[in-house]
Amino acid sequence: MKIIEGFKLRKLGKENIVIGESAKLVNFNKMIVLNSTAAFLWENICGKEFSTEDITALLVNNYEVDLDTATRDAATIVSDWRDAGLIED
Repeated sequence: MKIIEGFKLRKLGKENIVIGESAKLVNFNKMIVLNSTAAFLWENICGKEFSTEDITALLVNNYEVDLDTATRDAATIVSDWRDAGLIED
């Protein structure tokens, strides 16, 4: 899977905001805010093909989290990003 082209992560004050940079990606009814961990993941997978396992590895290798927790968290973020229309298979 990969992040749909045209979505960019921007810093707005202390917030990490994902915005669509083309007219077809703009949804004025929804703002997507990422916490610092989600922003870290986004920055490390943006522009690349990735899997849930790749996100799990990023979590385990960069945060103090066990494999089971990282696996659950990775599945949740992939599901959330898919539901928000940010990624494609």
